[in-house]
Amino acid sequence: MARFEIIGGKKLTGRLTVAGNKNSVLPIMTACLLTKEPCVLENVPKISDVKVMSQLLETCGVRVSGVGTSRLTISATKVIPAEFPRVLTEKLRASVLLLGPMLSRLGSIKMGYPGGDIIGRRSLDCHIQALSTLGAKIIEENDVFSAKASKLTGTEIFLQEASVTATENAIMAAVCAKGQTVIRRAASEPHVVDLCQFLAKMGAQISGVGSNVLEIWGVEKLSGTTHSIRPDHIEIGTFAILAAVTGGRIEISPVIKEDLEMILLTLSKFGINYKLDDNILIVNDGHLNAVEKVVTDVWPGFPTDLMAPMIVLATQAEGVTILHDWMYESRMFFVDKLLSMGAKVEICDPHRVLVYGPTKLRGQKLDTPDIRAGMALVIAALAASGRSQIEKIELIERGYENIIERLTALGARVKKST
Repeated sequence: MARFEIIGGKKLTGRLTVAGNKNSVLPIMTACLLTKEPCVLENVPKISDVKVMSQLLETCGVRVSGVGTSRLTISATKVIPAEFPRVLTEKLRASVLLLGPMLSRLGSIKMGYPGGDIIGRRSLDCHIQALSTLGAKIIEENDVFSAKASKLTGTEIFLQEASVTATENAIMAAVCAKGQTVIRRAASEPHVVDLCQFLAKMGAQISGVGSNVLEIWGVEKLSGTTHSIRPDHIEIGTFAILAAVTGGRIEISPVIKEDLEMILLTLSKFGINYKLDDNILIVNDGHLNAVEKVVTDVWPGFPTDLMAPMIVLATQAEGVTILHDWMYESRMFFVDKLLSMGAKVEICDPHRVLVYGPTKLRGQKLDTPDIRAGMALVIAALAASGRSQIEKIELIERGYENIIERLTALGARVKKST
């Protein structure tokens, strides 16, 4: 296992280029199954999750070139029936996004149960509901999913929850289904918008993009296209928090303003100084004050993927902040590692913590529990005094490309060792 060695306590300054959205590129990669023509994806984040998804696509005969670079070419000219092995699906929650495209392309799929971060096992009931309504028959047995559909037919779907990946699966199953599909209570996150824009370039007919009601008219054929992945708004928020807790100044670009409205509103309440200049976000430190409550919500509410870094921010703010993530029951459990660094945090229940600040953090030896909590610990270590070691950093590298090089360019004292 590799580790990060970090010496904290230094103001970080400089310019940072935002990577492509991790949660955009993975569904868009699976959407390439919907055409026999090559698709070119640009601004692809160089992360390990992309490599795993490439291996899954290659399992069913898809050719993927450019893995490890920012430009992928995906050719699904010939797709063969295959069982997607659990050894791969358990590495990646987004493997569930194979369901919709494979049912549309071949009418069947068999795969191991999707894995991913340990923040609470997430039910696939919403996926099953959506795909069954479109005409699929799905069986789950011994952590293996089998699904078949002799014909997918457009229909009306009211999702039992505003699940991002269930919305994406429903969209990808519907774009070539017969007739019209209406998806209500659809997720509307920036990565869902990105997927819809990619499909529209391929020839899909989708209206209501960015809203909670999507109308889709099935087409007989989709074409290949070229698409640039949207910048990652979670990464933008993460590095804005990094600038604030280290007392630095970071210019972050490119950004899309409408993707950041709730994030910037919340950060401004904490006293973070920022300026938006065209597609550049400039973040300066400020006098950090506690916020009464930060609660995750469905988009355009505060995103769950920023909750862990937000807890670190709260440790440096004056006063008491309640942080509440009702979506995942294990999201908060990483705070025991912050306690070992000197933070004052009280766990109320699996979904809520009270953070008392400001506190001086000290370096510590830590384990990475998941992608977002791991990055939060990196932020804490960079703000702390002394030396920290962060183990299992492979999890962090699943979601953040070239993180050592990018942090070093900002003046961070960090290196990777084994």
